[in-house]
Amino acid sequence: MPHPTIEEFGEECTAFLEANARPRASRRGFTWGEGDDSVALFEEIDPAEEQRQLAAAKEWRARRFDAGLGWISGPDAHGGRELSPAHERLYATLEARYDVPSQSFFGIGLGMVAPTIQAHGTPEVRHAYLGPMYRGDVVACQLFSEPGAGSDLAGLTTRAERDGDEWLITGQKVWTSGAQYSDIGEIICRTDPDQPKHRGLTGFVVDMCTTGVDVRPLRQMTGGATFNEVFFSEVRVPDSHRLGDVNGGWDVALTTLMNERASIGGASGGGLSAASTTRLAALLGHLGLAEDPVYRQELMRVHIAMRVANLTNQRALDKIKAGQVPGPELSTAKLALTRNLTAVAQLVSGALGARLTADTGEWGTYAWTQFLLGTPGYRIAGGSDEVLRNIVGERVLGLPKEPGDNAKAPFRDTLKN
Repeated sequence: MPHPTIEEFGEECTAFLEANARPRASRRGFTWGEGDDSVALFEEIDPAEEQRQLAAAKEWRARRFDAGLGWISGPDAHGGRELSPAHERLYATLEARYDVPSQSFFGIGLGMVAPTIQAHGTPEVRHAYLGPMYRGDVVACQLFSEPGAGSDLAGLTTRAERDGDEWLITGQKVWTSGAQYSDIGEIICRTDPDQPKHRGLTGFVVDMCTTGVDVRPLRQMTGGATFNEVFFSEVRVPDSHRLGDVNGGWDVALTTLMNERASIGGASGGGLSAASTTRLAALLGHLGLAEDPVYRQELMRVHIAMRVANLTNQRALDKIKAGQVPGPELSTAKLALTRNLTAVAQLVSGALGARLTADTGEWGTYAWTQFLLGTPGYRIAGGSDEVLRNIVGERVLGLPKEPGDNAKAPFRDTLKN
């Protein structure tokens, strides 16, 4: 069957959306004092509401997929249409005009785990999970960080020991978003402690509902619990669910991390849409600071930095959609995001002063507390700012590497030191 032109595809998408969703109400400009004043980076919802929203998101995802719009640029073998990135962008633009359930539940799975499975998974795993993930039947999480291995991911100690055609996984992961509702997880384990730490790792796809997996929520200083710690006690994983070669897990991890940084640093990532410069300007006006030369200058610095970051991110995302492999330069996208979040937090905290510490009921003031409390977490998620600066310095700018562990020493020896 010949591929539809952009015009024909647009007509197809519009017909589907008109038949299955309601047009979104036209957006009004921001007006101070109207609507919800929340600017939280992490939305806190109770478990029952979370399950309701997840069910609605899955239903919409399935409806899209069954209509041939679930994986527009994906391979036909896994339910994709094999159309161009331009077709995919067109659908996203059209869907944004309609009121559909939030698809945030699938962000990690489709943005990070699915590309890794596609690149490193066995035919059995690709067949078992890629189509169902894009249809919304399977939700995935990422199991990388550990209590003693966050920025230094290669120092992880969760182990996988071979037992015939299976592997036994034992250890602990932490800061796992969405683990409480995920069906599968991508996990990196140590399979050979006698190898140097970057070479003794192996990736797997693990069933999050299997015996031996224990998911526990982590309470954050925002008051919510959007992250989890996950314990594995001799969890059995078939060798067919291995990602890449044995002890080749570092390459698997890099594939995921590059996609993660592209996702986190994306044009709409990090909640900066809520912290728009329009809203910031309105806040300064409400506080009588609109004509203050210092705050006016800081506001324009934030505006320019956000605009530059959006344009840079869009260029990088277009390269990815064109089939190019994400590179280390995407670390700059995530660094720009955290820098901009921090700049907004500093501007708002200076302007609000005591209004951040006590809720007087005044619209648009104390609500910023959640934003400020959530900002520090972004300096760690997806690789700490310090690690990403090293990556940019060494792999993008070609600067000398920092002194570190002996790369040729077995992992056992690094633990002794």
